[in-house]
Amino acid sequence: MSDAYDTIRGEVEHEIEISRSRFLTRLVRVETEESARAVIAEVRAEHPRARHHCSAFVIGPDSRIRRSNDDGEPSGTAGAPMLEALVASELSDVVAVVTRYFGGVLLGAGGLTRAYRRAVVEAAQRAERVHRAQRTEVAVRCSYEVAGVIEAEARRRGYGVGTADYGEAVLQRYAVAAAEIAPLEALVAEASAGAAGVEVGSAVWVDLDD
Repeated sequence: MSDAYDTIRGEVEHEIEISRSRFLTRLVRVETEESARAVIAEVRAEHPRARHHCSAFVIGPDSRIRRSNDDGEPSGTAGAPMLEALVASELSDVVAVVTRYFGGVLLGAGGLTRAYRRAVVEAAQRAERVHRAQRTEVAVRCSYEVAGVIEAEARRRGYGVGTADYGEAVLQRYAVAAAEIAPLEALVAEASAGAAGVEVGSAVWVDLDD
């Protein structure tokens, strides 16, 4: 499985017109197949008079879940090129829905394929991309004096610094890549002379700030 991938930050809407047919594209960030299908149903409900609501989605860090639907267009002329466009854009956790209002001019199989692919390509180009990666939460419990030293060095190294609880000691949380866990543990041990406690949590996917 990939340890990093790109998705989109927010919803994108884009429209193109080809031979009087309108192609309305909506890209939405999703994390499950169920939520992707809910977006498709939502778009269909918003445009009940449109002839087609073709769709494609890619989900997962490894883009393992891939689905597409022509929704009445000739087989292979809508969903497949939309899916190809998403994969080529190197995005995951995204559903694309292209709503077509027929303009009275037949585009042919080639014309439809190009239109649906273009609709998704242009929408993807307008999306704000977000880089996601796996990070592991590491909780460090230490004295107030040591906590500041560890945090300052952690920030210098670029580790993610999370929330902290303050009581008799400081419980500071860090979010680090797998390869950074051992160096963080070594930093804590050195700064506290082995007195600080370290607890390694589970890995989660997080959005990385630019």
